[in-house]
Amino acid sequence: MIHQSNGKSGGLSPIQKEYLSGFFAGAAGRSHVSPTAPVSRTPEAANDVVSEPHVYGTPLSDLSKEEVWKVEQDPLDLWERIVACAEGDEAPVGADVFRFKYHGLFHVAPAQDSFMLRVRVPGNVMTAAQLHGLADMASAWGAGYGDVTTRGNIQLREFPPKHVVRVLMKLQDLGLSSRGAGADNVRNITATPTSGIDPTELYDVRPLARALQFYIANSRDLYGLPRKFNVSFDSGGRISVVADTNDIAFVATRVPEGGALPAGVYFRVLLAGITGHNRFAIDAGLALEAHECVPVAAAMLRVYTTNGDRTNRKKARLVYLLDRWGVDKYLAEVEKKLGFPLRRCAVSAGETRPAIERRGHIGVHAQRQTGLNYVGVAIPVGRMGAEQMHGLAAIAESCGDGELRPTVWQNVIVTGVPDASVDEVRARVRELGFDTEATSVGAGLVACTGNTGCRFSATNTKGQSTALAAYLDERFVLDTPLNIHLTGCAHSCAQHYVGDIGLLGTSVTVDGIAQEGYHVYVGGGTDDAQGLGREVFRSVPFGDLPQTLERMLAAYVRERAPVEPFVTFVRRHETDALRTLFASE
Repeated sequence: MIHQSNGKSGGLSPIQKEYLSGFFAGAAGRSHVSPTAPVSRTPEAANDVVSEPHVYGTPLSDLSKEEVWKVEQDPLDLWERIVACAEGDEAPVGADVFRFKYHGLFHVAPAQDSFMLRVRVPGNVMTAAQLHGLADMASAWGAGYGDVTTRGNIQLREFPPKHVVRVLMKLQDLGLSSRGAGADNVRNITATPTSGIDPTELYDVRPLARALQFYIANSRDLYGLPRKFNVSFDSGGRISVVADTNDIAFVATRVPEGGALPAGVYFRVLLAGITGHNRFAIDAGLALEAHECVPVAAAMLRVYTTNGDRTNRKKARLVYLLDRWGVDKYLAEVEKKLGFPLRRCAVSAGETRPAIERRGHIGVHAQRQTGLNYVGVAIPVGRMGAEQMHGLAAIAESCGDGELRPTVWQNVIVTGVPDASVDEVRARVRELGFDTEATSVGAGLVACTGNTGCRFSATNTKGQSTALAAYLDERFVLDTPLNIHLTGCAHSCAQHYVGDIGLLGTSVTVDGIAQEGYHVYVGGGTDDAQGLGREVFRSVPFGDLPQTLERMLAAYVRERAPVEPFVTFVRRHETDALRTLFASE
């Protein structure tokens, strides 16, 4: 809520106070100033020209600069500026660089003097026609490629400003959206990529992800969060969606007969995962019925909107509100916004989930529908050329059910493939330059954009990860899954802390010359293998990294128990012992 009070002025000058008083007085007569709340005045402040405006209880002078930008101009009301940008073929300047992100438009200078478009794919489901359309956009107006992200988005790059209007219009023609794909919004709502087809799943969560997306799209106040926000839905089967890395996650679980609740499928609620800050989501002690998930998510978002920190961007995520309040107070505030009580239930009331199949999203797997299969395509670091995008879409049309599922592991699943068409799909995937085998290092690569497209990144993660995979795949044939996550900066978009091997980009000085390099972590994992990686090597120049990883994998192959996963191997050794093992030839 934005209001006037007689609180401390926060160091504003008399001229600033007078300006702000006039600004907010005028704003009070408009329908809204920002996507967060209407403007009002307290009676005591009505005649006080020096009283300071507040945003959800925070004085304007204490707000972070991004919050001030949102107050000064609603980022959702930017269409005229976007049109002007296109007509003048000019990039946004100042605060508009931030505001454009509300429309999924990222001007990524100086890495690239152009726009990146982030496309929402709610529930990680899209049609072949949509992928064809994105490929056309990439070819006609962009750089001719697309990237699958770690939230199952599709990102298209290198659009000059003159094309942004036609890009957004074409996206809407395809039935897709980029609204709220960046900045302080709910990011792509993820769902288990095998929802509706996994024989072991407890609940098809696709309708829930879609319902929440439409709710948010039609709720303007949910575009006014203090910081970005991640939500996921997990179907409870053998494939996960790394739910424990999300701000809110709904995970299907079965309560057996004779338990604390009537037998059936419920949803556990996980809160405040943010692995870049060394936190996994924690269980909130709730058990929801499916129809309760969307209203509970909306209420949780609104409590966060009202009470999250708007002064310090580094402390603005949901986890820090829970640190201040505790889970019980947060849930009590959430409950006030609901028309029904929250159902408390201990984790132990539900059945134990079967083991997660870590590479179940790669390769050929039988669906719950008799005679049909899904085929997971390994796309190293998520990079697809436009012709490859067309090729995957064509496979889905001619050999599948016309759907594709981008995953949080930067791969793509083709669904609805009849038994008789499996070999054809495999062959056509190989012709595109991809694979359906889960035994290679390349199949387990995850990488952020890197410094070719992001100003924060210290390293060329995409290019270097591909080089690493080529080097290691020549030397090792793995019989257990191995994930290598490369992230270019501490923002950890590729979640290096949860990889079997995590690589965090850094600048390394060698003989007085700055080089790209990495800190090396091992032993991370999610779900039933949850844990944060430990640093074993620091500031390794990239030129030395292939040999470093070769020694690490050689030691693992040599010293492990039979068919022992890498994560299990490293977790049974102390850090110093691992350094000794990994240093030996």
